Amino acid sequence: MNRKHLYVVAAVIWGIPGIIITSKGIGAYGMQPSDRLWWLLLITAAVLAAFYLMFRRIVDRYCDRIAALPENVKIWQTFPTRGWILLVFMMGLGIALKHIPGVPSAFTASFYTGLGPMLLLSAGRYLLKSGRNVTL
Repeated sequence: MNRKHLYVVAAVIWGIPGIIITSKGIGAYGMQPSDRLWWLLLITAAVLAAFYLMFRRIVDRYCDRIAALPENVKIWQTFPTRGWILLVFMMGLGIALKHIPGVPSAFTASFYTGLGPMLLLSAGRYLLKSGRNVTL
């Protein structure tokens, strides 16, 4: 596989969950009482900021890794082993969270609406960096 395609693979791997999680978060926001919305928006802003700082560093590190790879590589070289472990852990945590009884919809609304857009932004960063080595 061409090394440049690994950026697209990474964008898809981060972007698809971003779409799913964002839509679930927005749906959960719709079920919240209006007197709680200001509090949930504040929590969502904190989650957005935290994931922005975390994901920006991760994406930059992985983009540097992809840029240093030879031209023809295997698809599993998109991320280091530690990155694949992180992805599996995060997906497992998300699936487990969905099946834990009693998780309040307010948590789902604020957490998912913070996490999902940052996954989408990270996918966009992979695409932006796919053709050039830039710092965003």
